Amino acid sequence: MTRTAVAIRHIPFEDVGIFGDVLERSGYRMQPLEAGLDDLIPARGADLLIVLGGPISANDEADYPFLTAEIRAIEYRLRNDQPVLGICLGAQLMARALGARVYPGPAKEIGWAPVTLTPEGRDSVLAPLHESSLPVLHWHGDTFDLPAGVRPLARTAQTAHQAFAHGATALALQFHLEADPARIEPWLVAYCQELATCGLKPADLRHDTQRFGPALVPVAQRILSAWLAGLPVA
Repeated sequence: MTRTAVAIRHIPFEDVGIFGDVLERSGYRMQPLEAGLDDLIPARGADLLIVLGGPISANDEADYPFLTAEIRAIEYRLRNDQPVLGICLGAQLMARALGARVYPGPAKEIGWAPVTLTPEGRDSVLAPLHESSLPVLHWHGDTFDLPAGVRPLARTAQTAHQAFAHGATALALQFHLEADPARIEPWLVAYCQELATCGLKPADLRHDTQRFGPALVPVAQRILSAWLAGLPVA
């Protein structure tokens, strides 16, 4: 049976990346929606909603009014236990939809570094990250308070809340498991000013992506596959 996965994109190259193959194998038909351009009505009725990353803040409704509709769509799905996967900005929007505060972290967290799983995280679909000890790609400036009633799954020294689960149908990831290491170049170009401001060299990020990315791909795909398999059957 074919199911629909709606993916809200805020910037073209921050797409489902290496998750695309897993979604297809799991029987999902992808329907991308461009934030600020497309009507978000399909986001409410899809079998799965994926909210992707982007360089804006989850608090930027005044500058980007479409964020209000996104948060409402996420709220609707969380309230009705409909599957939601949020990545980076998507995770922050999920936190806001659940009533938590989103705010700037102590510093931007950009580059490859491991996450530490909580006890709940080690007992979750993220367990392969603990087993492999592989670093993941971080690329964010904001962070969030942990919403009430969720299960914290991961942290880093800089960011206390890197992932959480809400019930059996919602997963929020601050880091980028979906990023395709073979397509890192658009990130380096689009965010060149941010990298320069942070004193980071594109060559170093490119090198680390080539070093760590390929090994993470099967682990990340295994994580998504396990999460999809664990979703309740409608």
